[in-house]
Amino acid sequence: MALYGPNGAGKTNLIEAVSLLSPGRGLRGAASEELARTPERLGWKVTAALPGHELATWSEGAGRSVEIDGKPATQTALGAVVRVLWLTPAMDRLWLEGASERRRYLDRVALSLVPEHGEVAAGYERGLRQRNGLIRDAVRDAGWFTAIEAQMAEHGAKLIANRETALARLRAAPAGAFPVADLALEGEGPRDAVGLAAAWREGRGRDLAAGRTLLGPHRDDLSGVYAEKGMAARLCSTGEQKALLISMVLANAWAVGQAFAVPLLLLDEVAAHLDAGRRVALYDAVARLGAQAWMTGTGPELFDGLEAQRFRVREAGGESLVEEDR
Repeated sequence: MALYGPNGAGKTNLIEAVSLLSPGRGLRGAASEELARTPERLGWKVTAALPGHELATWSEGAGRSVEIDGKPATQTALGAVVRVLWLTPAMDRLWLEGASERRRYLDRVALSLVPEHGEVAAGYERGLRQRNGLIRDAVRDAGWFTAIEAQMAEHGAKLIANRETALARLRAAPAGAFPVADLALEGEGPRDAVGLAAAWREGRGRDLAAGRTLLGPHRDDLSGVYAEKGMAARLCSTGEQKALLISMVLANAWAVGQAFAVPLLLLDEVAAHLDAGRRVALYDAVARLGAQAWMTGTGPELFDGLEAQRFRVREAGGESLVEEDR
């Protein structure tokens, strides 16, 4: 499906709504209250009919609610029904941003392939906040630290293992027309639960002096190398970085399709920085995946060579109008 129209017409809003059928904050990372139309602030709702399921998610203020087949459900449960992957212009700077952005990206990949990854990550983050709270309060009772660190270590080791599993599945994807990225998880210190717990125990003094937990999977980073050239992704050209990202998203979609079912793909302004040949290669790759893909662009010419429904999106009277090409 190709959505085209001028900037500000509402194309990204449409695919952002689809992204909310997955756990989390959607493709722009916006809080629920930030998604409501202003200044009315009436809330929002997204519904979808999929083979065998009906989904709904909405918010009337802070937080959001989910229903699956008319019954209340958690956001995590959405991931068991449909997996949604996306590529946005903001992600073009993945290799130039800090490690936290790359961890966030990797954790979303892991969530698409390891269903329990969201709960594992949440458990680790909860323990990390508690341990950092003890550090800020200058608590020196070893018993408090030991209890929290034991839970952190269990979740931390699983977090690392899930990330490695996700990367292994990406590496197993068949090569296509886009350059392959050699991906690796980089981190300091032990990678198993026993070793993590011991490292935190031995490092309490250092962490108390620093005011935070200095070691653990919350400090991991994702490294990437343009395999054919042997060049770090951060040193590649803008077009090469875009091609590497597309390769990673396609590999993720292939891995999800192998493990579960073909995902939904949301590709916002995907043709940016791609020449005509690469655009055709992308459209062919998506077609081979058999995925339902939503793509946006500023003009219909960007989708030449793509067999798809095409919709023009335009702004009129403060609203977005969507009209199918005939």
